[in-house]
Amino acid sequence: MQHREFYLETGKHQIFYQYWVPNDCKAMVLLVHGMGEHSSRYKDYVIPEMLAKHIGVLTYDNYGHGQSSGKKGHCPSYEALLEVIHEMLTKTKELSEESPLFLYGHSMGGNLVLNYILKNNPEIAGAVLTSPFLRLAFAPPRWKMIMGKLLQKIVPSVTLPSGLDVNAISRLSEEVEKYKNDPLIHDKISPNYSFPIIDAGAWAIENASTLKKPILIVHGTEDNIIDYRGSEDFSKNSSLTDLILVEGGYHELHKDLEKDKTIHRIVKWILNKT
Repeated sequence: MQHREFYLETGKHQIFYQYWVPNDCKAMVLLVHGMGEHSSRYKDYVIPEMLAKHIGVLTYDNYGHGQSSGKKGHCPSYEALLEVIHEMLTKTKELSEESPLFLYGHSMGGNLVLNYILKNNPEIAGAVLTSPFLRLAFAPPRWKMIMGKLLQKIVPSVTLPSGLDVNAISRLSEEVEKYKNDPLIHDKISPNYSFPIIDAGAWAIENASTLKKPILIVHGTEDNIIDYRGSEDFSKNSSLTDLILVEGGYHELHKDLEKDKTIHRIVKWILNKT
């Protein structure tokens, strides 16, 4: 098995990425993480489970996250986030040789992956979305939205606390503690990150009928961060979407009570598409 770590130079930024390619690789996955976290959080469980089934993985830290450069919680633009996916997908394709390509996005990563597919129709075999950020499960205070919109016009790089309820990520207390104690995790977000992603989630639901690639969406019904009904609405509007609702599941299903069952379903779906 090959494992390498690199930095991609893009504009004034350095994007950290890493990959694993198993022997007898059956498929390659480009994995895009969620808001505030980083790619290495998937090294303890998700990636090993995929490697065990001969599925290779390339993943990276987005702008303002993990080991990548930039102000924590800020990005140049939504278009820049999609451009990084394009560049990373190109690298994943180079590693895959003749193996099928898949995208995998969690939360914010699910939002980015879905919009990238809808806008670009890339040459992939399919995509997996876990708890995709299509609609928030709570309504931010009106004053905060008004102030955020104003700041986006005046100082788009200013960062504020995200307001994330850490206890809502998992029903496993040990996973919540790991999250709290991870030095690479942050709770900052700029208007340039938050508002375009909220808008892109609504746009994706409205344009679900234009989807041309098969996707699997897995979402917990007790996700108090991202509304699972947004995933339901997208699925209703697309004939190419397989939706799995995990009864009682929290936001990070790959770190929740039924994580084994969740990853088994994801891996099985990917292998069925190869």
